[in-house]
Amino acid sequence: MKVLVLGGAGYIGSHVVKAMLASGHAVTVFDNLSSGLIGNLFPGADFISGDIRHADDVDAAFARGFDGCVHLAAYKAVGESMVAPEKYSVNNITGTLNMLNSACAHGCKNVVFSSSAAVFGSPEYVPIDEKHPTNPESYYGFTKLEIERFLAWYDRLKGIRFAALRYFNAAGYALDGSIDGLERNPQNLLPIVMEVAAGWRKELQIYGRDYDTRDGTCVRDYVHVSDLAQAHVNALEYVAKSGKSLTVNLGSEKGVTVTEMVEAARRVTGRPIPAAYVERRPGDASDLYATSAHARETIGWDPKYSDVDTLISSTWNVYQKYSAPGVKK
Repeated sequence: MKVLVLGGAGYIGSHVVKAMLASGHAVTVFDNLSSGLIGNLFPGADFISGDIRHADDVDAAFARGFDGCVHLAAYKAVGESMVAPEKYSVNNITGTLNMLNSACAHGCKNVVFSSSAAVFGSPEYVPIDEKHPTNPESYYGFTKLEIERFLAWYDRLKGIRFAALRYFNAAGYALDGSIDGLERNPQNLLPIVMEVAAGWRKELQIYGRDYDTRDGTCVRDYVHVSDLAQAHVNALEYVAKSGKSLTVNLGSEKGVTVTEMVEAARRVTGRPIPAAYVERRPGDASDLYATSAHARETIGWDPKYSDVDTLISSTWNVYQKYSAPGVKK
């Protein structure tokens, strides 16, 4: 298939492009490089410089003719979304509508959307399945849920088939070292742990140690980015072949506590990784992890690299290439 990947120069997007190319698809990346990196672009994939907020850019891209689109072009900082909702409205929601309208205009009938576990809010039970109530507690999560609803309407009214992939915590890097661009201003645990291990930060702050978990710290679900990337390939091929839309959770089904992740990182990297326990953050759930049974049954998803040691070692291999953020040795 001819596939357009919106946000294909980003962290997850570059891994998706790699997986799409490996599966024999013809890939074009569309990215404004606001957070994506030129170095993440793969030989064999075409590149269009454009912005999903600009309808003309999006329409010109779709006019090239595509069988499918993977949509990863979104702002994703939960905290920022609560103080700058207008930014998230224009990029995430309006940008997605630009994509859908252009897809309709140019006959692109298959869309894979990177949704998020943030659509659920605080879990009522774990592991979280697709039937779990959706009650986002951030504006970011709200935009992801609204986009899922737009997709359902465009499916119903315009025949756009979609797969909404609800990620949990993406981590790790391609095991062959082919992708080594670091995320700018990381917000997630593992990159911050790596920055402490590399000596770029003095210590890690662990928020809360009195949760009702096995060691008192929060439990989260980490999925290797290469496993996520393969899910995009499987989902696109499923939607195109079956003509059916679907929504699935993508989690490892293995909750890991913050303390367990830090201790594993000390062992794998051989670095001390100083850490201090501080007060809980408001809104942090104690346990947040998924069941991915539906993804296994529908798209044949089988995560292979999401064990803790592989998540850490593949990330550490990349960080060791840098002497400072953005500065390669």
